[in-house]
Amino acid sequence: MRKMNYFKRLRLLPVFLGAMALGSSAYASSHREAPLISNDPQADNTDLYVFRSPDDPNTVTIIANYIPFESPEGGPNYYTFGTNVRYEIHIKNQASGTTDDITYRFTFSRTDQDTTTFFNIRLGQQNLKMNYTCQKSLDGGATWTTIYSGGVVPPNNIGPRSIQNATVGLGAPNYMSLMTAAIATASSGEKLFCGPVDDPFFVDLAGAFDLGSFRPGGLSTANTPKDALARFNCHTIAIKVPISMLQRSGLSVSSATSILDSRFVIGVWASASRPQIKTITASNPDVYTGAWVQVSRIGMPLTNEVIIPVGMKDYWNSQNPANDVQFAKFFSNPELALYMDNSKFGGAVPALNALRIQSSSLQSFDFRNTHKGLWSLKGSSAVAGTALDNAAFGNVLLPDSTSPRAVDILPIFFTGVPNLAPYQLATGKPTGNPLAHGKPFINNFLPTLGDMLRLNMAVPVTSRTDPAFSSEGIIAAAVLGLTNSTYNADTMLQAIPNMDGFPNGRRLEDDVTTIELQAVGGVALAAIGLWYDDYTVGVTASPVTTNLGNVLGFNAGITHNDTTFQSAFPYVQQPWRGYDHTLQARF
Repeated sequence: MRKMNYFKRLRLLPVFLGAMALGSSAYASSHREAPLISNDPQADNTDLYVFRSPDDPNTVTIIANYIPFESPEGGPNYYTFGTNVRYEIHIKNQASGTTDDITYRFTFSRTDQDTTTFFNIRLGQQNLKMNYTCQKSLDGGATWTTIYSGGVVPPNNIGPRSIQNATVGLGAPNYMSLMTAAIATASSGEKLFCGPVDDPFFVDLAGAFDLGSFRPGGLSTANTPKDALARFNCHTIAIKVPISMLQRSGLSVSSATSILDSRFVIGVWASASRPQIKTITASNPDVYTGAWVQVSRIGMPLTNEVIIPVGMKDYWNSQNPANDVQFAKFFSNPELALYMDNSKFGGAVPALNALRIQSSSLQSFDFRNTHKGLWSLKGSSAVAGTALDNAAFGNVLLPDSTSPRAVDILPIFFTGVPNLAPYQLATGKPTGNPLAHGKPFINNFLPTLGDMLRLNMAVPVTSRTDPAFSSEGIIAAAVLGLTNSTYNADTMLQAIPNMDGFPNGRRLEDDVTTIELQAVGGVALAAIGLWYDDYTVGVTASPVTTNLGNVLGFNAGITHNDTTFQSAFPYVQQPWRGYDHTLQARF
């Protein structure tokens, strides 16, 4: 019999980091982002999505995915939710306090209906049959109310005989009928779904982890990019919640004073926790005891994968976002920026040549790692009345003379972006004055100083059939607001398509890898008027220069999912069927 305290393993981790990294699976994934959690896939948060429901805009849909790289043909013990895991979705709707304002907890139980067979499904019976209970807390987890019990998790999509055959299988009309039947309504009004689905994330992991050797441009390169998640499934927990239930005062979205009403901002993160001690015996099932310990979390996509260094990844997973100020330095000088800087390692990674951070923006400001950025303006009259004023958030956004990206990358991940100068589009700003008021285009400011996916629920939904709909999210909205005559005539607040896209929430379609790489490359700075080095005030005709064009034209190689999305809740697509599975799709 052997016992291991999970938290003790966290403390002992540095001794074993090298060995564990060498022993990892051949399929390295951005999902398997930390050494310990890579060995515990049932508790591994893979992705989080938060968006206004496109077919029901009075609601917000939250999708928390778990269990990476599920091979659809991976039987006979197919992938399932864990029975000794607390899966939780955490919501903040006000900046005060360190605890959740709303928490949803999902726990799962397992039944084997026919233990005489090695098949997962046979003669109308199912093994590894999962059911769930959903609880809700409105006081930071002090008390819980069960809002749904006996929830059904659809089986894995094994094949036509298992799912559809009435003689030897379940006799369902098709797999989609099982998904539809599993959608439930909680006693408090939320729509719920838990089950296997197509993994909606898309990324060229082989390029990403070869020191940023992305393969942009799709088939135009000799070595074409591959979507490492293509044809793989994951397990999802999806909730559709009325906006009035998420808004801090119970207001419906029709009560918003504008499409950027700050009262409608929420921050969302998801986690998984396990009991502290696991006891393994020779003859009995594992026994879990002790306090619950958080072993995984996710807010903004790719945070732990590409910002937090390997020596702190497991510690990051154990922390509540309320404690995230300790990680601020990694956002103020992101490692990826070193590969977009010719004075560092930029020349060694040609795939990122299009992304070159401003080193002489407006011939004055250097945003390369450890340089001053806007530090020279700290405490000056130039920043008075802006978000950079010490009386506002200047001590966070301009903390010292060696944290240049605290002014853009840090707020995107840790506070959200306020509708305050200088965080408005350069449209309408005097030439060469990025600190002036411009055209509003984002306000998802919730200054908790923690990694969360923030959404302003008042921002209108962009129809998925709108010709202007773009997987580039806020970057696409910014381009329209800067260059399109419908939106750049003045500084009035307008509903610009894709203002509801990442990083204002995250839609299933959003290409977060490309967006985040462009952001590290300085595109957010450029959008507010801190243009690229090849623009000279009073000399260059337009700030839409070659460098800016290079950044906007960049993509990370894989720009869309390998299948469609559903038009109705839970929006994620049905899982790939094992009987038809092909390992890899190329784009």
